[in-house]
Amino acid sequence: MRPVVTVTEMRAVDQDALATTTHEELVARAGRRLAAHAKVMLGPNPNGRRVVVVAGKGSNGADGRVAARWLRSWGSRVLVLNAADAPERLPEADLVVDAAYGTGFAGAYHPPDPGGAAVLACDVPTGVDGDTGVADQAVHAHETVTFGAEKPGLLLGEGPGHAGRVHVEPIGLDCSRAKAWLVEDGDVALLPSRPREAHKWQSAVLVVAGSPGMVGAAQLCATSAMRSGAGYVLLASPGCAAADLPVGAHVGRSFPAQGWEADAVALLERVQAVAMGPGLGISPATSEGVRAVLGAYGGPVVLDADALAGLDLDLLARRRAATVLTPHEGEFTRLFGPVGTDRLAAVAAAAARSGAVVLLKGPTTVIADPSGAVRLAAAGTPTLASAGTGDVLTGLVAALLARGVPALDAAGLAAHAHGAAARLGPAWGLLANDLPALVSRWLSTDHTASGPTTQRRASAGSRREAE
Repeated sequence: MRPVVTVTEMRAVDQDALATTTHEELVARAGRRLAAHAKVMLGPNPNGRRVVVVAGKGSNGADGRVAARWLRSWGSRVLVLNAADAPERLPEADLVVDAAYGTGFAGAYHPPDPGGAAVLACDVPTGVDGDTGVADQAVHAHETVTFGAEKPGLLLGEGPGHAGRVHVEPIGLDCSRAKAWLVEDGDVALLPSRPREAHKWQSAVLVVAGSPGMVGAAQLCATSAMRSGAGYVLLASPGCAAADLPVGAHVGRSFPAQGWEADAVALLERVQAVAMGPGLGISPATSEGVRAVLGAYGGPVVLDADALAGLDLDLLARRRAATVLTPHEGEFTRLFGPVGTDRLAAVAAAAARSGAVVLLKGPTTVIADPSGAVRLAAAGTPTLASAGTGDVLTGLVAALLARGVPALDAAGLAAHAHGAAARLGPAWGLLANDLPALVSRWLSTDHTASGPTTQRRASAGSRREAE
């Protein structure tokens, strides 16, 4: 995992660094790294290439001026413009370096027109909020070099579309105390392997999902749990006759439409995790059943979809075992109020209030636990915006919980694997039914050999990919 540092945390990191080095040295390192990426963008021979550096009066501007000196030493023709005096349209160039203002910028910024040149941003594209990704008027960069750690604004909101390809460069800053961490492919190593003496009941899952006419959601959830490593899945769909239960590798149980909680509680001692919600239907019977299981079960539970309606947050806060909530934005709003622009703060507050791990789905999924620790999963793709993919995620989280993965890591790894697996499928017309097998294939692949990720592509829909 890689640290993701807020603007306030970054100020503290910078201050700590000054105990062992100087501001001038940090600027020298940052400017050198920025110049190196600019050189790559200019092509194999930077000699004679034209570069415009837009530099402000703060640290970002200082980084840009250092980069300009390096580029001149390599033969490039470099023009440095003061950000406050830059014209509406920049002089013709092969590359524009945006070093106007950094994460601490506040106010309105009118980015000059780069005139078709490639754009490299320093730390964050000027005008992008470093914490939220809000970008009213901001630079559109093809690539961004950020220092020490990712910034939330490069992962959230409009930030990814303005940042393009992001490179994280170490310059001697200690970001290890970050509260938020970005999940990467290699983190699959955190998943425990099955011991030689394992048996199916050691990682069994009870899935309470589906109802008459809504058994598809239940099947997706149960199949996903099996494909994601659950040893045994009991699927109960309240109100469905035995003949109507979905068929699969799971074992179906027929529960009554009303009072099904008694049947569910009778099965709890046999399973290591419970998933409830997909396709259950919103009704008093659903709310009563969910409350009964939460009160009776001493193991981890994941709640999604209809199980989130009418949820008793006070009951969640009293639970000693882990609970994972997986709302989309509408469900989150009904439970906790509007998300607002600061998704990290909103999810962390919801987790603290509920005592649960809260997973807010989105282009970048945000997960937080009651302590304030945060995981971010940015592997997703717009192909996941289709019916049933959330049911697959629920089953995946439940399987990892049943395997003994701590709730925050289970939710974070599940969200990352869910998005990464989707990228193995078709770019057009991915079906939720495709996902469980793709997840199994992705989890079965060794992702540790490549080492930690040092850069990531722009999100779909960014200026870079649109061009």
